Amino acid sequence: MIDKQLLIGVVILMTLSLLMSYSLTTYVVLHQNVMQNHPYGDMHFFIRQAASVLLGLIVMVLISKLDPDIWFSKIGFALFFLFFFLMVAMQFMPASMVKEVGGAKRWIHLGPASIAPVEFFKVGFVFFLSWSFARRLITEEKLSLWEEFKMLLPYLVIFGLAVLLIAVFQKDLGQVVVLAGALMVLFVLAGRSMKFFWVMLSLSLVAFAGLIWMAPHRIKRVLSWWSTVQDTILSFLPFEATKQLHIAAGKEPYQISNSLNAIENGGFFGQGLGNGQFKLGYVSEVHTDFVLSGLTEEFGFVGLLLVISVFLFIIFRLNKIATDVREPHYALFTVGVALLIGLALIVNSYGISGMTPIKGIAVPFLSYGGSQILANSIAIGMVLMISKKRIRQKKPSKKAPAATRKEAQI
Repeated sequence: MIDKQLLIGVVILMTLSLLMSYSLTTYVVLHQNVMQNHPYGDMHFFIRQAASVLLGLIVMVLISKLDPDIWFSKIGFALFFLFFFLMVAMQFMPASMVKEVGGAKRWIHLGPASIAPVEFFKVGFVFFLSWSFARRLITEEKLSLWEEFKMLLPYLVIFGLAVLLIAVFQKDLGQVVVLAGALMVLFVLAGRSMKFFWVMLSLSLVAFAGLIWMAPHRIKRVLSWWSTVQDTILSFLPFEATKQLHIAAGKEPYQISNSLNAIENGGFFGQGLGNGQFKLGYVSEVHTDFVLSGLTEEFGFVGLLLVISVFLFIIFRLNKIATDVREPHYALFTVGVALLIGLALIVNSYGISGMTPIKGIAVPFLSYGGSQILANSIAIGMVLMISKKRIRQKKPSKKAPAATRKEAQI
């Protein structure tokens, strides 16, 4: 039987995403109707999100009913190779199918629908890592740092290609952060040393700084963020270091300022569903990347706490399933899905609160957008399929003989 508690947690988030897609899109509908001359109805975004949620639920349930020994690898390889190919191919597709926005090509338009290949590739990438790590890396043998590096090198090459496609061509550094985190954690869980993990983390930070340095828009974004947090951080440093690192404080970034104001305006219990003020043009695209700000304004700290609790419950169930399956590749994949969800939530929430620069990454199952809904539904469907393989510990009957009960415990 599938893990129904995990399914219920996901359905709760999907249901909430429908409420938010209707409540938070008031200004977007008006703007499109007046400024862009698009005849959008009040239910436009709600209907599109409802279609994505319904499709996601259907796909999730259908996948969960499949036999993992037959279909798990087939679905995983299809996601990995197909969407890696699409990320390459979309750079050469005509403008009618792939529109360039800010020098980045992220979406493939197919009639009224559009698809973001990177969302599906993330799931395929985690599958590939779990499938390959379970075959090549899980061993009791202790290796040197150089030997561990040689083991990881082929995966670093694949990851490097993904970085080129996502961070350079699509200019989406947030997704790279999520993939890098999943890669390093899964490598450790596959039996490699923590020493190597810290070495890789240090190298990743250097590479991350290099990717920022290569893109002027990222440097501008980081400097804008630093100007808002420098006084707090530099207060812990010696005076001379403070003088070196301090920059002229500019105006607080518009999006972050209004995002924080929306969160503050929500108070403890919120303004009520539909009564948010900062969604009216102050926080652009509040139903996508800044959905947590809009949600907090309308449902308050209590509402945000409940949403975070649902996410933590989902991650707990994922980790519980991972510990209950025998096959290492099933366990690693399930943990990988938990990492994709958890890291995306952390990157998004840190960005909208001003703790880190904004990365433009969606909140899984909650933000408006069909690609992330469908991709995450496929991932959860695969985990639900895996959950049928769990080892169930049967409690011995009280009426059974003592010897029998002892054997059952053993």
